[in-house]
Amino acid sequence: MRTHSNTPPPPKGRPANGTTKAALDEVRRGYWNELRASGDQQAAKRFKDARWSLLKKPEKLTDQQATTLARIRAAGGEVWRAYELKEAARGIFAPGLDVDDVEILIDRLLSRLARSRLEPFVRYGKTLRKHRDGILAAIRLGINQGRTEALNNKVRLITRRAYGFHSAKAALALVLLTCGPITLHLPHELHTVKSRRHYHIHAERARKNLWQNGFWRA
Repeated sequence: MRTHSNTPPPPKGRPANGTTKAALDEVRRGYWNELRASGDQQAAKRFKDARWSLLKKPEKLTDQQATTLARIRAAGGEVWRAYELKEAARGIFAPGLDVDDVEILIDRLLSRLARSRLEPFVRYGKTLRKHRDGILAAIRLGINQGRTEALNNKVRLITRRAYGFHSAKAALALVLLTCGPITLHLPHELHTVKSRRHYHIHAERARKNLWQNGFWRA
């Protein structure tokens, strides 16, 4: 499909949350491996348990996770800088922002990512720059891929449930039954549906006979 040169590219969704979490987790694993290599196994074990403190939203942290995050903040370093970049990327999609606000935030974030000296976030910055126009178009038009991603997740879950089926047709039927607009009549309802169909057929025939015999003619 051809588009006019001044037409913005189609929305590409939000390549922010999942990618920044993956980048943050890569930085966390790198620091954890450094602790293991240094021989401090206790520190490595404590830091390994900090994974969800870094990846979850701040407002959803438990008390223990919030305490762990506070210790990471006090220590500073690459892990805390990576966490701040992840939160900055999440802030782009905060409710109440218009396109102009998001454009300013994205440009500032791109500058921070390029100067972060964290390889996972430098790669993410390149991805974000590539999809910048699509993100702005998605926010301007109010379009996202939330429903598509939800459907994909549901299909993946159904596929796992279908493990052990004799054929792929059975798994496909389960997907169509769960996600598709299919109305099934239970066995005890089939007789009722069939009876109603026959009733309408006989009623229509009766009306035709009455009309042909002149009962409804003026």
